[in-house]
Parts: sequence; structure tokens; C-alpha cells
Amino acid sequence: MTQTLVLHHFPLDPASRQVRLALGEKKLAFSERPVRYWEHDPVFHALSPTGRTPVLEIEGPQGRVVVCELLAVMDWAETFGGRPVLLSADVAERAEALRLRSWFDRRFEVEVDALILYERMEKRLQRLGPPEAEPLRQGRAALKEHLAYLEGLLARRDWLAGRDLSQGDLAAASHLSVLDYFGEVSWANWPALKTWYMRIKSRPSFRPLLQDRLSGVPPVDHYADLDF
Repeated sequence: MTQTLVLHHFPLDPASRQVRLALGEKKLAFSERPVRYWEHDPVFHALSPTGRTPVLEIEGPQGRVVVCELLAVMDWAETFGGRPVLLSADVAERAEALRLRSWFDRRFEVEVDALILYERMEKRLQRLGPPEAEPLRQGRAALKEHLAYLEGLLARRDWLAGRDLSQGDLAAASHLSVLDYFGEVSWANWPALKTWYMRIKSRPSFRPLLQDRLSGVPPVDHYADLDF
């Protein structure tokens, strides 16, 4: 069955990156329409009532389907995107992958992204002034706690949820890769996590993310290095 996929996304949005990784792992070809979500975009807002990225447009033999926002797109990719599976048939590993995905897309986003990425990226995009020190301090303290937790998981697992790459790993990689763009992850302090990140960073699905750039803000020197 022939179908055409168009992904509306913002390159440094963790949710958008998570979908890009999933589609890449599934080897699904798609075209990209970058979205400046902080501005009014008639085309995008006609597709997404909430104005949140990502949105996947699917054109197929049975017509056009618009799938809005992260969870719906990830569910579509897993249900209809073919192999490999990113949610294990093993009940325990599947549950753990979903738990970790929720951890990042809810708790991590609130405790870390909403502070660090807001101050370092979103304020710049929306011209809201320079970063403030206190929110950055709070976000970095929370980030350290999350990294310690992940280090503990990877000390006894091959991947975050168990034996195989899962949606939990993609969620983690999507958030951490944006923070890494700004040099916010001290990888030397977390050797198991660094090894995991080097493995996932070396996968073909990750290569397009390493080409992303924010105008006027280059990434840290090691951002695109596979062995850093």
C-alpha cells in the first residue's frame, strides 16, 4: 500500500524529535514541514487545533488522515508503521517502556525542559529577553537527579526498558539531545548513560537530528560527534 507522509514539526522540539526517531527506526520515508509554532501559521493551525507539534499528515489509497500530537503519532507509528516494533510483546518491558515515555513527556518536561529550554531557547525565539539565572539553576538541579536515575537503570539493563530499543529510549534521546545541543549534559559524570547515548546517537535514525541548527545559536562542539 502506497502512502505519503508529511511531518509538521519544530526541529528542536523533543516531541517532534521523538516522532522523527520512531519513523526513522521504522524506515518510513516522510517529508518535513518545519513549523515556527510560536507564530501564527494558518496551514499548521488548521491541522492542529492546539497548535502543538508534531502533526503527521498521511495520504493513502483511502484518503487523507491527520494525526495530531505526540502520543497519537507514536501510536500510529507502532500500530501501522510496520517492523521493527518499539513496544515489546513482553508485558513487563512494554509497561516499562510506556512508563519511561510518560516520565519524559510529563515529569521531565515540567521539571527540566520547561525551565532550561524555556530560558535558553524559547525566550530567544519569542524575543522575551535574556535567560534568568534562578530558573536555570532549578532546571539543572532537577536534570542532575534525572540523569542519576537513568544511570542507575542502565547499570543493569542493555536499554532503558530492558533488552531492546524501545519508545522509552526514543523519548529519553529526544529530550537529552536537545539539552545536549546547548551543552547542558555533563556526560563524563554518567558513564553508562554516555555509552547508551553514543549507541543511540550512532543509529541511522538519529543522523538527521545531528544536522539541526538553531539560527544564531550553534550547538556545542561535540553535538554531532558520534564518539565524544
